[in-house]
Amino acid sequence: MRLLARSLALLVVLAGSAVIAATPAHAATGTQPVHDYATAIREQVWVQTPVDSDSDGQPDRVAVRIIRPDTGAKVPVIFQPSPYYAGLNDVPNHDDIDRDGSLSQRSIDANRAETVTFAGYLDNYFVPRGYAVVFADSLGSGGSTGCPTSGGRNETLGMKAVIDWLNGRAPGFDAAGAPVTAGWTTGRTGMIGVSYNGTLPNAVAATGVRGLETIVPIAAISSWYDYYRSNGGVVAPGGFQGEDTDVLAKAVLTRENPEVCADVMAHVEEAQDRETGDYSAYWAERDYLRDVHKVRASVLLVHGLHDFNVRTGQAGQWWDALSKRNVPRKIWLHQAAHIDPFNIRRTEWLTTLHRWFDQWLYKIDTGIMREPVADVETAPNHWVTSRTWPLRPTSFHFGTGEPQTFTDNTARTAEDLATAPDSADPNRIAYLTEPLAKETRLTGTPEVTVRASLDGDSPYLTALLVDYGEAERFVRTRTLAELECVGPGIEGDPGCFAKREYVTATTPYEIVTRGWIDVRNRISPAHTTPIRAGKTYTFRWDLQTTDHVFAAGHRIGLVLISTDRDHTLRYPSGTVVGVSGAGLRIS
Repeated sequence: MRLLARSLALLVVLAGSAVIAATPAHAATGTQPVHDYATAIREQVWVQTPVDSDSDGQPDRVAVRIIRPDTGAKVPVIFQPSPYYAGLNDVPNHDDIDRDGSLSQRSIDANRAETVTFAGYLDNYFVPRGYAVVFADSLGSGGSTGCPTSGGRNETLGMKAVIDWLNGRAPGFDAAGAPVTAGWTTGRTGMIGVSYNGTLPNAVAATGVRGLETIVPIAAISSWYDYYRSNGGVVAPGGFQGEDTDVLAKAVLTRENPEVCADVMAHVEEAQDRETGDYSAYWAERDYLRDVHKVRASVLLVHGLHDFNVRTGQAGQWWDALSKRNVPRKIWLHQAAHIDPFNIRRTEWLTTLHRWFDQWLYKIDTGIMREPVADVETAPNHWVTSRTWPLRPTSFHFGTGEPQTFTDNTARTAEDLATAPDSADPNRIAYLTEPLAKETRLTGTPEVTVRASLDGDSPYLTALLVDYGEAERFVRTRTLAELECVGPGIEGDPGCFAKREYVTATTPYEIVTRGWIDVRNRISPAHTTPIRAGKTYTFRWDLQTTDHVFAAGHRIGLVLISTDRDHTLRYPSGTVVGVSGAGLRIS
C-alpha cells in the first residue's frame, strides 16, 4: 500500500526530454477545454468533521485544497483523498514473521504538506473542461487533525465530511478561522484514487452520502481484513512482508503534534491481533462490504491482474457485491500491477474517464453506459470487451484419490515450488490437466476444495493456480524519457507526464492466482478451532480473482504448499501435509 505514496510528488518537465501532445478525447457531446488553467482559482479550506479521533475535545478537521475554473457557473467536483500528500514516516515492518523475535522500534520523521499543490493529471485535464479538482489530507496526515486508523470509521467520516461541505451540510473554515462555503459547486462529486486513495472512495460510497454521484476506485481495498489477513491467516501484501495496520497508520501519521495519537496507535497495534488472525469487530469496522447496500454512487472499478499489493480479490468481491445490487458499474482489468491506467493506456483511459465523469457529474448522455460493461487486457496490449463479467462458470477436479504427502519448507518461495511440475518435489504437490485442446479463459474468483491432514507447526495451506506453457508475459512497466502533455500547466506543474511501456518476457509458466487458509479457521474466519494432528479434514477457500487465458496446448496446474514465504507467517519447517484430492471451481 505504501508504494503508491512514493510517486505522488509533483511531476516536472525534465531537461532534454522529448514532449508530444496526447491525442484529444473524442467526446463529441461532452465538456470541452474552454477554461483557462492559468487563471484557475486555488484555495485551501479546513472542513469540520463529526468525529474527535485525537480526543482533544475539538472536532477533527480535514485540510482541503481546491483548484477550480474562474467562472460564474457552478461546477461539479472530482475529489481525490489521500493520507500520502505529506509523504511517509520511516516505520519498519513487524519482524515477527519467523516467530523468533519482538517488534522493532519505530522511527518517526514527519514531512507535512503546507502548499496548495496538485500532483498528477486530474487538474491539468479536467479543470479546463469545467471541473473543480479537490485534494484532501486523510485524518492524521498532512494538514488535517485527528488520527489515522488504517481504514477505520473516523477516516471514512472525515472524507464524507468533505462531500457534506460541498453540499452545504458541514462547516468549513479558512486559515484565519472565518467560515467558508462552497457556493461555486453543484455539489455533484466523483471520488477517484489509486490504492489507499481509491480505498477511501469505497468507504465513503458505503455510507450512502448524498452528493457522491460516482467513484473510480483503482487498485483499491474493499475489506482491510482481506488485505492483511486471509481466512484466519496473517498474510502480507506483496513486497511488504511484516506490514500491518499499525505500521501503515504510523507511516501516514504526518500531522502536527503526532504524539497526541499515541493511544490510538497503541489500540490499532493491539486490536489487529497478529496471533490468531481472526476476523473481529476491529476488522468489521474496516469491511466496506458490510455496507455495500448503502452505495448510491455509480462505480468505475479498475484493477491490475498482476497487482500483488492490493490483490485482485479486493476488486472481485466488491464487484460481485455491487452486481448483486445492480449498482451502475463498469470494470477495467489490465495486465499491469499496482498502477493507474493513465500510465499504461493513457489515451483510452482519459477518453473513458472524461466520458464517465461527464455522464455522472454533468449528466450528459455520453453513451458510455450502453457500451460493454467489461474492458479486460487478457494478454499484454490485447484488450477484449464483454457485456457481462465474470463469464461462464468452470470447474476442474485434480487427483486420483490416492493420498500424497509433502513436507513444508519455509525457505522456498512459491515461485520456486511451482517449477518443474512433472518432477517429484518433497515440498509440494502439483496436479496437472492434460494439455488443453483449445484456448480456455477463466474469469472470476476460484474456490479450491482440498481433503488434507496436517501434522506440525504450520497452520497454513496455500493453493497456486498455474499456467504451464511457454508464453510472452507481463513482467513490469518501465518509464520512458518521452513526455506527453495532457493539458495546460503552469511553472512547476506543466501538465506533461512520462510515457511508460510494458516489459515482457517469454517464460515457461506463470502463477495466475493464489490463496491461503489458516486451517484452524476452516469453520469461520472469526473463530480459531484447533485441528487434530494427522486427521483428514475438508478445507475450502478462495483464491484471488482472475481473468486469464490458458492457450491451447498449455496445462492448468494446481500446486499445493503450506507456507508462502513472501506472504504468510513462517512457522518452523517440517509440517507434513497429506492430501487425498483437490478440486477447483470458478462460479
